[in-house]
Amino acid sequence: MPSQPNHPARHRATLAMAAAGALAVVLTACTGSDTDGGATGSGSVAGTTPNASTSATSAAPTRPSATTAPSASPATTAPPASPATTASSARCRTADLRASIGPNDPGAGQENFAVVLTNRSDRTCTVYGFPGIAFVDGAGEAVTPDPERTTGQEEPKVTLKPGASAWSALTFTNPEVTGVTTVTPAAVLVTPPDETAPIKVAWSGGKVSNTGKASVPQVSPFRPGDGG
Repeated sequence: MPSQPNHPARHRATLAMAAAGALAVVLTACTGSDTDGGATGSGSVAGTTPNASTSATSAAPTRPSATTAPSASPATTAPPASPATTASSARCRTADLRASIGPNDPGAGQENFAVVLTNRSDRTCTVYGFPGIAFVDGAGEAVTPDPERTTGQEEPKVTLKPGASAWSALTFTNPEVTGVTTVTPAAVLVTPPDETAPIKVAWSGGKVSNTGKASVPQVSPFRPGDGG
């Protein structure tokens, strides 16, 4: 029997038809799965690459908004300053005062003078206690012992408004009565209480004992007024 001729073209056509049939079967199976199983097409596709913009958004760290930054702490209000010491409780200093000595008011063998301090400043201040008294000559040297302080008298704190005065009584027995030696001072140095700087005042009260044994001058605590 004679051999059949080989037909390559026909053989290729047969293979193509077989492949097409197989592909049709696969497509039919996929379509049936979507319809019968109720699954969505997106759910049956494995390894789907997520959207690039979505991934970048979720991966990037969130930067806080400038408007949400904590505000600066409010400035701390300084506590109110403590009240200043009232002027009425401040001691009168030498520079605040003017000193004077009133005229003699003699009686019963006693010589009596008022040592006056007047507030010449523009503030209110106080004096409390005794003045310092020193009788001096023209050169400023003491010529008598220091006067003594009287005892048993009240020592008020005297408030001096601008222009107001306080006075201390300066008294001694007339030296002619006691017969002691005397000196006539040129001036009196008056030192306000608790101060060290004196105020010089001319003395016109006559002779003063210089022995320290009799007719020794005495001074009282300051009190309100000018002794008049």
